[in-house]
Amino acid sequence: MIAPRSLQWRLSLWLGLGMTLLWVAAAAVTTQKLRHEMNEVFDSALEETGQRLLPLAVRDVIGRDSDDEPSQSVATMREHDEYFTYVVRDAEGRVLLRSHKADLSAFPPFMGMGFANTPTHRIYSDAALQGTVTISVAEPLARRRAVAWQTLLGLALPLGLLVPVGLIGVWAVVRLSMVPLRRFRSDIEVRGAGDLTPISAQGLPSEILPNALAVNRLLERLRRTLEAERSFAANSAHELRTPVAAALAQTQRLIIETSDKAARDRAREIEAALRRLSRLSEKLMQLARAEGARLRTVEPTDLAAILRMVVNEMTASADNAGRIELVLPNVPALSHIDPDAFAILARNLIENALKHGSQQEPVQVTLAADGELCVANAGPAVAPDLLARLAEPFERGRAQADGAGLGLAIARTIAAGIGGRIELRSPREGHEDGFEARVVVCEALGNSSLKVSDAPIAPSSAGK
Repeated sequence: MIAPRSLQWRLSLWLGLGMTLLWVAAAAVTTQKLRHEMNEVFDSALEETGQRLLPLAVRDVIGRDSDDEPSQSVATMREHDEYFTYVVRDAEGRVLLRSHKADLSAFPPFMGMGFANTPTHRIYSDAALQGTVTISVAEPLARRRAVAWQTLLGLALPLGLLVPVGLIGVWAVVRLSMVPLRRFRSDIEVRGAGDLTPISAQGLPSEILPNALAVNRLLERLRRTLEAERSFAANSAHELRTPVAAALAQTQRLIIETSDKAARDRAREIEAALRRLSRLSEKLMQLARAEGARLRTVEPTDLAAILRMVVNEMTASADNAGRIELVLPNVPALSHIDPDAFAILARNLIENALKHGSQQEPVQVTLAADGELCVANAGPAVAPDLLARLAEPFERGRAQADGAGLGLAIARTIAAGIGGRIELRSPREGHEDGFEARVVVCEALGNSSLKVSDAPIAPSSAGK
């Protein structure tokens, strides 16, 4: 038999089987004890009957007129079941008196006082007048077995009902006892990947409590390790900003002051490399913040207002003017996501679309009232094998545009940190080309049944 994998069912099964076996063993012992006691009671009744009948039989025999009178059968007043039959005989074995249903073939010759067994009867024999008058009282063994069977059946029926009730009771007790374990398991299952706070071990049995404490100690060590790594990344990126900015300023000054064309071209290459390094440090800081910061606030924030400000800032430059079409809901899209985290998420998705999308079509940025953010751009479709790993850090696929490969990774980390998800599609929905990133960042706190405005908001009018 294959044991169930559930600890609850294992305990219920084995406890139930053990209890059933104990009940069966107890019932067997009780049966033997009961049969012994019943036989003693039957024997006592048999002996009592013989001892009461013998004086009456002696008086009847002595009071007869002639010794040659044949044996007599005691008449009965009405028909009834006769469980005890008897025979009175003299010293030569002649029958002097018998009960009306006595079967003489069932009575063996008198061998002495006491009990004896035949294949069909239990017999008690006694004697009077110095052995000249004997009596044998017989009881069918079949009756004893029938009475014992009826008694055992009467005991077994309640026991047969008690066994399933007991098994259900065992299962219920085990299930109630497993409530703290199920709660502990649920606390582990529901928490997000970034939640390393201790798990409540309240109510756990002493056998499981050390495991819970060990898990909490492990979580604490992981939390300290991850915090150290994130702090190192954030501090390193922050410390790089000042020397990179200083080096960039000196390079730009060199470009202005030098008259040597070769030196100027080399200085411009250095400037481009420093700008890439500056952007990389900025992305690393954003990634460290997304992995380590608290991404939820107590008070809800209107995501539409934040997204409008982000788009306004990005379209302020000449390179991005007119390249973003923003569609916002006509009701506030309220969420408990941290405003800065949502701004970082949206900016990275839009920057990714502007950088890798087609220059001939604008980037579509859509926010629904239920908190779903969608950023779609035209351009060549992305192969499925690349699409599956685009959200990994430093993964750029086959893109030719300049970039660090961290934008989608930052967006995915923020989305996961708030309990949301990011879906990458290529081609975009309703088209045969392009790329689309769809992020669900919250549950609707407003009226999600209201429709999203179909009219795009022009970048120049956004924020008015």
